[in-house]
Amino acid sequence: MRGERSVATTTNRPDRPVSATMTPRLRPVFASRSRRVRGFALAVALAYAGPVNAAATAAAAPAWPQRPVRLIVPFAPGGATDIVARVLAPRLAERAGQPVLVDNRAGAAGNIAVDIVAASQPDGHTVLVGNISTNAINPLLFAGRMKSDALRDLSGVTLVAAIPNVILGNHRMPNGTLKDLLSRLRERPGEFNYQAPLGSYSHLDMLALLGAAKVSAVHLPSRGAGDTASALLRDEIQFASSNIASNIGAIRAGQLRAYAVTSPQRVPELPDVPTLAEAGFPGIGSTNWNGLFVPRATPRPAVQAIFRATVASLREAEVQDFFARRLIPAELSDSPEAFDAFVRAQALHWTRVIRENKVRID
Repeated sequence: MRGERSVATTTNRPDRPVSATMTPRLRPVFASRSRRVRGFALAVALAYAGPVNAAATAAAAPAWPQRPVRLIVPFAPGGATDIVARVLAPRLAERAGQPVLVDNRAGAAGNIAVDIVAASQPDGHTVLVGNISTNAINPLLFAGRMKSDALRDLSGVTLVAAIPNVILGNHRMPNGTLKDLLSRLRERPGEFNYQAPLGSYSHLDMLALLGAAKVSAVHLPSRGAGDTASALLRDEIQFASSNIASNIGAIRAGQLRAYAVTSPQRVPELPDVPTLAEAGFPGIGSTNWNGLFVPRATPRPAVQAIFRATVASLREAEVQDFFARRLIPAELSDSPEAFDAFVRAQALHWTRVIRENKVRID
């Protein structure tokens, strides 16, 4: 989440497996793709599968950890990814018996942090707190221009959070359904603006939605959710896909209209607002997920140890309460292998969206 500033909410439970919430809704995306796109997607999956020789690495792997652990955060302090890292760090330290330090390495849309972790010693002592942008979208948008490739060079440990957006309109947009909003856009093509960080999941989701509805609008790049919320209220933009936490007050006050949420299920803060699938657009919409990653060659025993410590930490009642009060939903994978499969599925999905909409980062 480029320039991330704030967080949202969903109904997912921390003990719910990834396969039961996130991955299935990607399947409809691939059901109707052309043979050419299917072939390209298969090539991406094979290129990034990157299996590790578990037997060879386990034989020589020392117990984890042997020294302090660094959690590398790709963004400045204060955003959702940073909050997740700072909640996890002391609890991981307690379980690991070693200090766990949060190290913010912001810059280059998160790519600096990815490079640091990819180049680190593959022993589980340097861990990336990555997200949908750094580990599923950036490798596609910045292909060939990065020192490392997150899909190729990093291995997943577990999903830790999944934060949805809400499709919003300001006072100039209809006070009705998502189809009413899209009808207004269709009646007056190119007249209305929306905002999202260039190449972000919010931007790509909106492109997919507008494409499916066969309507057009003007995209204005932004630095993050805070910019988008204020731009909506000032009528600099008329609609957007943005996180719930930044906009819940304006929605409840009637200053903004909420048309649909991007999560697989409705969210408790907006129980009357349908999902995009319920609004007639299945297969579109995503959550800003966060997860832990290590260098691909990290021994599996170390990966499993980090996984177990993270799962135990996120299942603490105190942690769940902390996240809930800040509208950050905890979400865990069944296993590191399940998380890797989820990330690969995400890459295939974004490959299609990026190619169909000819999105480029210059």
